[in-house]
Amino acid sequence: MVAISDDPHRFDPGSRLLRLDGRPLVVEGSHLHKGNRLLVKFEDVDSREGAEAIRGPVYVDQSERRSLDDGEYWPEDLLGCRVITIDGNEVGEVSQVIEGPAQDLLEVSREGGTWLVPLVKDLVVEVDLEGRRVTIDPPSGLVD
Repeated sequence: MVAISDDPHRFDPGSRLLRLDGRPLVVEGSHLHKGNRLLVKFEDVDSREGAEAIRGPVYVDQSERRSLDDGEYWPEDLLGCRVITIDGNEVGEVSQVIEGPAQDLLEVSREGGTWLVPLVKDLVVEVDLEGRRVTIDPPSGLVD
């Protein structure tokens, strides 16, 4: 697990986290492995198969989150947003936010498949969470 959190105690024993589907997880213990990977043991997850079943991102309850600055978004808040171009053409829906080493990527689904949009200001020009819309300014060939 790669730990992305503004709280240095997020993975202390007893901390409560949520799976993307909303099911709770309670941290039993955690430690760094090989200097840069965080290994986390959750209560009631006692086998490799159990750990594989919960593989994926985990989150904190909204009541425990810090306030966001302008231009910051929680990944799960983008899921299901319509994706339109600056010309107003609807090109899909955000189906996943993928954490990348340089920037996050929006996975956009539409009939016929999926494609990725780097979540950078030059491409993602507006996020309207109330309107459930992400406006992009794609270079030639990205949407075609």
